[in-house]
Amino acid sequence: MSSTQERSENAIETPKARPPDMKFEIVVIPVSDVDRAKSFYGGLGWRLDADFAAGDDWRVIQFTPPGSECSVIFGKNVTAAAAGSAQGHYLIVSDIEAARNELLGRDVSISEVFHDAGGVYAGTDEPYLFGRARVSGPDPEHRSYRSYASFSDPDGNGWLLQEVTARLPGRVDANFTTFTSLTELAAALRRASVAHGEHEARTGGQRDENWPDWYAAYMVAEHGGKELPL
Repeated sequence: MSSTQERSENAIETPKARPPDMKFEIVVIPVSDVDRAKSFYGGLGWRLDADFAAGDDWRVIQFTPPGSECSVIFGKNVTAAAAGSAQGHYLIVSDIEAARNELLGRDVSISEVFHDAGGVYAGTDEPYLFGRARVSGPDPEHRSYRSYASFSDPDGNGWLLQEVTARLPGRVDANFTTFTSLTELAAALRRASVAHGEHEARTGGQRDENWPDWYAAYMVAEHGGKELPL
């Protein structure tokens, strides 16, 4: 075997090195009144992680939304961006109505639930993932990624709730499923319950003694974007 062939075979057999982790953990929010912003984000029920200051010239505050691995920071002299200029930040929820009602209960001014206008990208509404034309109510087919609600902080920094119940294939490790909050887990169990009821109806209406296994398979498949069990 020639040395050229050996080098070629070794190159094929050598696994590609895994790129280093680059965990996206911080979003900077520009605000004009630090204490007002702290009161607002604390009022959302977000976890206060830090409030550090150095004299009168610098202060940084960090909050983390429930179930999130990414946090927001704001403060004094932490960004040169204009207050209110941060737009289009997405908060992913498993139940859009429940999440909206939670914010309403905290006296947050939030839009009605809306969905996109079927590929129509015109309109004067604030932009979002699928365009500018908002149609009232959740997505009629209850598709994942398609239902929204929006709100802003006191400076006008814009946030969007987006309902995601099943990830697109390849977005998550299909063999690893995790739920980051009781609300998310409960919503997944409710969807599995409805689907299992349809499963029992299709199989003669008899009680399925193996329903825990069916629930588990359904929830893992839904989370990983795999084909759902029937």
